[in-house]
Amino acid sequence: MRPDQQRRRQRDEQSDGIMEKVIHIGRVAKTVKGGRNFRFTALVIVGDGEGKVGKGLGKAAEIPDAIRKGIDDAKKNMIEVPLKDDTIPHEVLGVYGAGKVILKPAAPGTGVIAGGPVRALCELCGIKDVRTKSLGTNNPNNMVNAALEGLKSLRSAEQVARLRGKTVEEIL
Repeated sequence: MRPDQQRRRQRDEQSDGIMEKVIHIGRVAKTVKGGRNFRFTALVIVGDGEGKVGKGLGKAAEIPDAIRKGIDDAKKNMIEVPLKDDTIPHEVLGVYGAGKVILKPAAPGTGVIAGGPVRALCELCGIKDVRTKSLGTNNPNNMVNAALEGLKSLRSAEQVARLRGKTVEEIL
């Protein structure tokens, strides 16, 4: 491991147990009289590895500033995900725009079977065993938003029992 990677990992672990991962950095150019102005967007995911995860988008003239803004945005938009034995409680379909992501619970030892941005989201959330399939778009922003919509709609057995006024044993 290179020294800069080691410093980055230490910094990630120091900030109150929240890990962060940059998913995508986009560059846009605006042509002006003197040439081209470049600006950057950073799609960042943060999570504590125990069921809390968030997504943020930062925009700035420099990449480090965009990443910092993305991290701040992601920490503000964190959601709680119910987990059941290192996987999700039930199958779910998340839809956002043209992106659709199917998330299915998996047996222990399966690992995270997911592509690109959805994999990072699941790992930072603390999901260790899950199968996913991304349908529709391959735009990282829409894929992450669709997966987050799916994770938001998850309900644990306790939550369902409380809503129906029954015990957990009656539900299961």
